[in-house]
Amino acid sequence: MTDHRLELFRQMLRVRRFEERCVELYSGGSIRGFLHLYIGEEAVATGVISQLRPTDAIVATYRDHGHALVRGLSMRSIMAEMFGKADGCSRGRGGSMHLFDSATRFYGGNAIVAGGLPVAAGLALADRMSGREQVTVCFFGEGAVAEGEFHETMNLASLWKLPVLFCCENNLYAMGTALDRSEADTDLAVKATGYAMAAWSVDGMDVEATEVAARRAIDMVRSGGGPVFLELKTYRFRAHSMYDPDRYRDPAEIERWKERDPITMLEVRLRDDGLLDDSALEQLDADIGAEIDDAVSFAESAAPAPLDELSRWVYSDSSTVTTATTTGGAG
Repeated sequence: MTDHRLELFRQMLRVRRFEERCVELYSGGSIRGFLHLYIGEEAVATGVISQLRPTDAIVATYRDHGHALVRGLSMRSIMAEMFGKADGCSRGRGGSMHLFDSATRFYGGNAIVAGGLPVAAGLALADRMSGREQVTVCFFGEGAVAEGEFHETMNLASLWKLPVLFCCENNLYAMGTALDRSEADTDLAVKATGYAMAAWSVDGMDVEATEVAARRAIDMVRSGGGPVFLELKTYRFRAHSMYDPDRYRDPAEIERWKERDPITMLEVRLRDDGLLDDSALEQLDADIGAEIDDAVSFAESAAPAPLDELSRWVYSDSSTVTTATTTGGAG
């Protein structure tokens, strides 16, 4: 248990430091395009993914760096992807919002709000039809709850009793729109129960509470109980994206949430239990810093995708498709 709690802390700190370096790299022009940071929400990915098996699947949102790191994608491959290099986890074609790695069953990174929900249902259906005892975890923001894909997927998942854990990362703002301005009922767990599935809310700033809730939910899903919905109440400390001037939030509100920083909260507990001191924290920070430095050096020296490769995988090669001719009419 001691080592496990320290690992939870290490993973959250690793995500935080990675994101902080990404801010520097984006500001310097090394990372381009869109960049959505996970700073403040680290407890969600860390607490939930810690309870998964390697064979389980994950579908994430465009705020996906933290999920990918905790899942086990190499930091080198993630950073190279951010740089748009061929050694990136998506061959440099996806960038920040489209991290992907089939080896760890990490299926995005999805830039479309609520776009990952139908994908998660499809993965879960495939697992069930194949007789695999696997769970698909789908992360999405509360803004997705206002989209049609959310309601269609929740309905089918419940109807077909699919092995999906729906994890709603409720950070209160869908881009710049406050939750109470987009949802008539802001109790999202209650909303989910309308689809006849178990649902409850969790303190998403507390990694240990998140882990307990995820363990219970995953056990329910894996045992054949059908889908489960978790509303993880969290908060992003940074703007929606690096392009966002963040003028829609009261600075005092941001500071109040920072008082419940998930990393600081666990650090205090570990110190109180005699499991962490200044020396250990300094060494941990140094080790993480070295890993990030290595990832940046790898990304900087990696080759971009060759020009003659840029048109591959954009369209299917119709010459390789076999066309079957049917003789019957359309039923």
